[in-house]
Amino acid sequence: MTPRLLVTAVTLASLAACKPGAPSGSSKAPLLVHCAASLKAPVEAIVRDYEKEEGVTVRLQFGASQTLLAGVEVSKTGDLYLPADDSYLAPAKEKQLVTTTIPIATQTAVLVVKKGNAKAVKSLADLQRAEVRLAIANPDAAAIGKLLRAELGDTWKALAAKAVLTGATVTEAANAVKVDSADAAFIWDAMLPQYPDFEVVTAPECSKVKAQVAVGLLTCAPDSAAAMRFARYLAAKDKGLLVFQKQGFTVAEGEPWAREPELLLYSGSMLRPAIDKTLADFEKREGVRVTRVYNGCGILVGQMKAGSKPDAYFACDNEFMNQVQDSFESRDEIAQNELVILVPKGNPHQVADLRDLTKPGLKIGIGHEKQCAMGWLTQRTLTEGGIKDEFMKNVTVQTPTGDMLVNQMLAGSLDAAITYLSNAIGAGDKLDAVRIQGIKCAIATQPFAIAKQSPYKQTMARLHELLRSAESKERFTGEGFQWK
Repeated sequence: MTPRLLVTAVTLASLAACKPGAPSGSSKAPLLVHCAASLKAPVEAIVRDYEKEEGVTVRLQFGASQTLLAGVEVSKTGDLYLPADDSYLAPAKEKQLVTTTIPIATQTAVLVVKKGNAKAVKSLADLQRAEVRLAIANPDAAAIGKLLRAELGDTWKALAAKAVLTGATVTEAANAVKVDSADAAFIWDAMLPQYPDFEVVTAPECSKVKAQVAVGLLTCAPDSAAAMRFARYLAAKDKGLLVFQKQGFTVAEGEPWAREPELLLYSGSMLRPAIDKTLADFEKREGVRVTRVYNGCGILVGQMKAGSKPDAYFACDNEFMNQVQDSFESRDEIAQNELVILVPKGNPHQVADLRDLTKPGLKIGIGHEKQCAMGWLTQRTLTEGGIKDEFMKNVTVQTPTGDMLVNQMLAGSLDAAITYLSNAIGAGDKLDAVRIQGIKCAIATQPFAIAKQSPYKQTMARLHELLRSAESKERFTGEGFQWK
C-alpha cells in the first residue's frame, strides 16, 4: 500500500517565476556581404544570379577572414559575414556580431607550383631549399594560414621564416606564383579552376587541413530577413551550392530554394505559451513562415501515424516522442513541467493530496489518457499513488488539453483538476495549486526533434538553436517550466 502523500496547498505564483511580444524581408535595399577573398569567384557568380532573379543589389567586401571580422567589429555595418573557415564564426558569436549560421561547403589546402614545376618541389621538405621561393597567407589574418600553422607546428615556423611573401590573403599568395614572384604557395583546392597554369604537389600534411565554409547573419543587419534570404540562396542545393560545386568545392547537403519557406511544427498544446514568441521572432529573423499545429500529443501522434509529416515535433513528454521516434532525428530534452492539482482560490474542499480527491461528491477533471501526455502521465501517477480506481469514480471530464480544464475550473464546473503547472500560470488570482509530492512520474519532460524527411533540416536546426537561447529559457521558466 502506498503511503499517504505529504503535500502543501500554495498559490500558483509561488510555484513559478513571473512572466517576463509578419516576417520582414521585403526591402530592396542593397546588401553588404563581408566575404573571404578565396571565395570571390563562386560568390560573385551567385550574386549575379541573385540580383537578376530578386532585383536586390549585393555589394561584396573581399579580404582576409580575420581582417573582415575586425572591420565588422569596428564599423558595425553589413548583413552577412562569409569567412573561409567557420572557426571565425565562433568568436563572432561570442562578441555578438553574428546571430546564426548556415553551412555551405568544405575546401582543402593544397601546395601548388606552376606547371612544369621548374624547381622540382616534391614535398614540404623541398620548400626549405634556398632557391625555392614560397608565398604564404598571413596566419593572423587568413584562414588557410591559421589552419596550416596549427597543423604544421614547427614546420610552419621554419617555412614562414624563409617565405618571400606573407600576404594578407590566400589570393595574394596564389597570384605571387602566377606572376613568378614565388615558386610555390599554399592555396585552397577550390581555387584551382581559377589558376589553370598550376599543378598540385602531393603533400599528405595539407590534406588534413580542411576549412568548413559557412555564412553568418550579422546582428547589425538592418533587415535580417532580407539578409537571410540571400544567405539561404547561397546555401541552397539548387542555387548557390551548384555554383560552389562546379568550382571545385565539396558542398553541404543544402536545402531547396524557396523565397519564403513554409515549415510545419507539431507541438503539444501546453508548450504554446512558452514558444509562440520565439517562433514569431524566428519568422521575422529568417523570412520564413512556421505553421503551428498545437494539440494533445496523443492526437498529434495519431495524425503522424496516419501520414502527416511535420518538419519538427515538440512533444509534451518523452513517451509521445518514443511512439514516432523512427521518423525523427535524435531528440533534445529542452524543458520539464510538473503535474499539479488545481483547486479554487482558498482551496474550499481542503485538498492536500491526491487521496483527498477520492472524497465522494467531488467533480474532477483530468487529461484524456489517449489524447495527451498530461492524461497519460495522470494515469501513471494515480496508479503509482495506489488510488486510481477510487479516484476515477469522481472524474467527470477528460479533455485533450490542460487549457480546457483550466477554463472549466474558472467557470466553476469542476472542484479540482490535474493539469500542468504551466496551464494555469495566468489564472493565479482565481486558482491555487497543490503540488503532487513523492511521485516521480508526475514530472513530464519535453523533447524537440527534427523530422528525418524534412527538406528544411538546416532551417529547423536554427529554430532549435533559438529555442535553446537565453531568451527562450526566460520564456519557459516564466511559464512555469523547468529548464533542462
